[in-house]
Amino acid sequence: MKSHILARYVIRAAFLAMLGAVLGLWLLQLIFAYLNELEDLSDTYTVMDALKFILYRSPYFLVQFIPTGALLGAVVGLGLLAGNSELVSMQASGVSKYRIISWAMIPASVFVVLSLAVNQFALPITNQKAEAINTRTPETKLVSVNGYWSVNEHDGGQDIVHISYADSDGVLGETKRYTLDQSSNLTEAMRASSGVYDAKSSDDRYSWQLSDIDVVNINASGVRRTHEDAKILTLPIAPTDVHLLTREPEDMSLTDLYAHGTLMNHQGSSSARHELKFWQKLLSPFAVLSLVLVASSFVFGSLRSQGLGLRIVLALLTGLLFSYLTDLTGFIALAANWSPFVMALLPIIISALAGVYLLQKRQ
Repeated sequence: MKSHILARYVIRAAFLAMLGAVLGLWLLQLIFAYLNELEDLSDTYTVMDALKFILYRSPYFLVQFIPTGALLGAVVGLGLLAGNSELVSMQASGVSKYRIISWAMIPASVFVVLSLAVNQFALPITNQKAEAINTRTPETKLVSVNGYWSVNEHDGGQDIVHISYADSDGVLGETKRYTLDQSSNLTEAMRASSGVYDAKSSDDRYSWQLSDIDVVNINASGVRRTHEDAKILTLPIAPTDVHLLTREPEDMSLTDLYAHGTLMNHQGSSSARHELKFWQKLLSPFAVLSLVLVASSFVFGSLRSQGLGLRIVLALLTGLLFSYLTDLTGFIALAANWSPFVMALLPIIISALAGVYLLQKRQ
């Protein structure tokens, strides 16, 4: 019973501190972001437009500050308990510091769930609305792609398809297809003025009805040009997939990022930026928990004699260092073509090992 009471006490103190830290950092970012938007005011971008942009962008800011807020909140919450000698009393009664840390991680898990929920359900919608306001573009015109290339392998060689425009309503702009044989020699070139989505075929490819088509065939006997009014073209893309090709990885949910990876694999290609962001979002719960572990090392041990102000400064510096380390490993993954999963996991491992090391050192 005593352990249960202590657990609720620590959880409550940590939760309130984390909530205050996350909300405080979030509100500060909203204010600074709004002031920055006021510099771009014009006849077409009013004060209310700037306010709506910031409101739609606020979920993104919230997700960005949850890891640092959890770190800062853990330092403040446990630090207040340490300052009142309550942690020492708990340890004297037989409660280990690792058990206390596990209690502090429970409210951190609440913010982890909140972050994942916002990433999954809110960000794809709110970021699109914010983009529509900031670029003065109607939302209906955002779900389109320009200059899409696709390379499709087949037994006789490969087809290279270029689509000048495609949207989620199933409309294609000018479409070109270049057919190469197994020796990479050009055997056919096709150009269609436009196209519309037809139906999905049985082999997981998608049919598009092209119109006003010019075809040039190249073979040993010469070059022959023909014209057709209509033709069916199969592509590894459907109208419902167009938004996957237009959204920035930061604005996409986990399921959209996974669907994007599946689409790229189906086309025999990949996008390191999307893979990296997928793993960073998927592993974000472990990132938050590792930061709470580091925060605990600022409270237990020799630092318990230091003031709360020093702990807060150390927490903020650690949060910035973790953010920079995450950006650095992400840049290395993209520049060196290293595994996005490994590079997304590396900062978390370093943070967790640093927390364990500092806890062991300050016993």
